[in-house]
Amino acid sequence: MKGPRQRTEPLSFEGIRRRSLKERRSKVVEGDLAIPYRKGSSFREFLDSLPDILGAKALRAIARHIVEARKGGRPVILGMGAHVIKTGLSPVIIDLMEEGMITGVAMNGAGIVHDFEMAYSGTTSEDVDTEIDEGMFGMTEETGRVINEAIKKGVKDGLGIGEALGREIDGSSCPHKELSILATGIRLNIPVTVHVAIGTDVVHFHPEADGWAIGEGSMIDFRIFCGMVKDLEGGVYLNIGSAVILPEVFLKAITVVRNLGHRVERFTTVNMDFIRHYRPMTNVVKRPTKRGGRGYHLTGHHEIMVPLLVAAMKEAL
Repeated sequence: MKGPRQRTEPLSFEGIRRRSLKERRSKVVEGDLAIPYRKGSSFREFLDSLPDILGAKALRAIARHIVEARKGGRPVILGMGAHVIKTGLSPVIIDLMEEGMITGVAMNGAGIVHDFEMAYSGTTSEDVDTEIDEGMFGMTEETGRVINEAIKKGVKDGLGIGEALGREIDGSSCPHKELSILATGIRLNIPVTVHVAIGTDVVHFHPEADGWAIGEGSMIDFRIFCGMVKDLEGGVYLNIGSAVILPEVFLKAITVVRNLGHRVERFTTVNMDFIRHYRPMTNVVKRPTKRGGRGYHLTGHHEIMVPLLVAAMKEAL
């Protein structure tokens, strides 16, 4: 409707209710503030110097939850993307397995590629930008042949992909097999499962690849993973560096074990990645913990944040 425009008078702020700063609830108090780092300080002193706010507060809480879980005999399961290996963290993960701080590991399909290559040659992570121009990305002969043959042989023995390839590496003459998370799982009797989406990994287009074996091996591993998740009450699940596959696998495992009558409600979940992705935040941090658990998220580079968390865990011990 058209008509004369009315003038809007400025609102008077007279009569606004106020309170004293001393009475107001505040999120930050003096005791939460950081303490400047002093040269020569110990790591413990550095950890204590961090502000008790946001990420630093979450870091301490996560370390405490993990330590409390293991002291109470509860599981700590690590779901990890391949980037954890590519950023040089295999020795850190293996150390946690050896220390009994991790009771199970789940990988995506790319994880076994980098784990095998580190064991076989002490190198991994090819230059995709260069190799793809010549159609040679992912065409490493040993990687495709050994992994696929191990999967086929293992499935014939009723093994999942993780145990099949771990057994192959552990029993081989690979000069760097001490760097293999899969082989460490065999050596320490810690389950390492592998969860594959066909077509996502370079080993799938090698002539030795067998779709039935890959699918069957991954299905066996999913059932093993569900077996780990059914005991997660009071434990911790960490998702590090997987934005899609493992968050989806974890959510399905949660619904399976609850459907079968297992109580999995009060546990801690943690997502760690470079950025906040939808699926990890929803399927790991939020949805599974609605019935009494607690979810955390830490954002940052794996090669910095994971060693920092591990050091905090060891100090918490």
